[in-house]
Amino acid sequence: MLGGKWRAARGPHLCAVHFELLRTDPASDARAGVFHTDHGPVPTPAFMPVGTLGAVKAVHPRELRVDLDAPIMLSNTYHLYLRPGMAVLEHAGGLHRFNGWDRPILTDSGGFQVHSLSDIRRITEEGVHFQSHVDGSRHLFTPESVMDLQRSIGADICMAFDECTPWPCEAGYATASMHRTHRWLDRCLERFNSTEPKYGHAQALFPIVQGSTYAELRKQSAEHVAGKGAYGNAIGGLSVGEPEEEMYAMAELCCRILPADRPRYLMGVGTPWNLLENMARGVDLFDCVMPTRNGRNGMLFTREGVLQIKNRQWADHHGPLDPDGHCWADTAYSRAFVRHLFASNEMLGQQIASLHNLGFYLGLMKEARERIQDGSFTTWKNALLPKLKVRL
Repeated sequence: MLGGKWRAARGPHLCAVHFELLRTDPASDARAGVFHTDHGPVPTPAFMPVGTLGAVKAVHPRELRVDLDAPIMLSNTYHLYLRPGMAVLEHAGGLHRFNGWDRPILTDSGGFQVHSLSDIRRITEEGVHFQSHVDGSRHLFTPESVMDLQRSIGADICMAFDECTPWPCEAGYATASMHRTHRWLDRCLERFNSTEPKYGHAQALFPIVQGSTYAELRKQSAEHVAGKGAYGNAIGGLSVGEPEEEMYAMAELCCRILPADRPRYLMGVGTPWNLLENMARGVDLFDCVMPTRNGRNGMLFTREGVLQIKNRQWADHHGPLDPDGHCWADTAYSRAFVRHLFASNEMLGQQIASLHNLGFYLGLMKEARERIQDGSFTTWKNALLPKLKVRL
């Protein structure tokens, strides 16, 4: 039932996780809603800061929660499995208690990470055999073990174990990979539905649509995933090098098939303009390392364009870092000072830039949500997009 709670595939258990759809933009498929979890609500559309190892690089957890008001964060199963390990997390009582984050957490299953280790992994029907990038030790991830790992981490949203194909990808391999992902999904669901959360809060499993940039494969995969009746669904295998227009086309195709009363999560995307364009196609949740990774390298996103803070032109610019910014750092520091920090290799420069970029992304989500609710999203988006891409 739209906006209500629904029963999990496991039968008698009722999950506290549910999605409430509030409004759809009259001129696009952009949606405003709320994704409810035991660790609090996630107003959508939402961007999830990436805390791979349980912490967002160069950003203090208090800044993330208090200054930026991030409603949810993402962490990674593969990396947490290797460090600090499941024993430490279980002894702590799960990742929420280990890192002190009391809001929702989504965990990537690790599929993208192990598949990206092309020279030190081997894919079989059983799962993926791989070597640790930390110490070279050998490991095996299966759909079942990855579900157990995410139970131990205690994520509010757990991702199915899938294979993320590269781009470009031959049709034959993309087809075989998609079917393997579907078989793995069945095993994920069986394991997840036969086990219980470990720390007293509800957990939900999201399947992942694959199929590379082949429309017929995406259609098949989206239909397969939609038929599982999950609490939410994800679109994977995009933003891996394909042209933006192909990404948008595949995301739109998937959103037309995936249930409207469940949240749709586009994995690993992307630039501010990518977020807005995919939002207009019906996507609700996003994540990407770009705001912090690019920030640490001196690239700042603003409403007037992409600012390269290391450029000499800012050396004597004493106005605010971003007069239209969304966090305190934007008006507390000048461009000249932040450029000086980067030129001097001071860590504070990376911290300020990361804080600014996350504030920009989260502020963009908040304004988009308001625009969807008042019916002005499409006009606002179309006026803003050209400015976002300007190079400063």
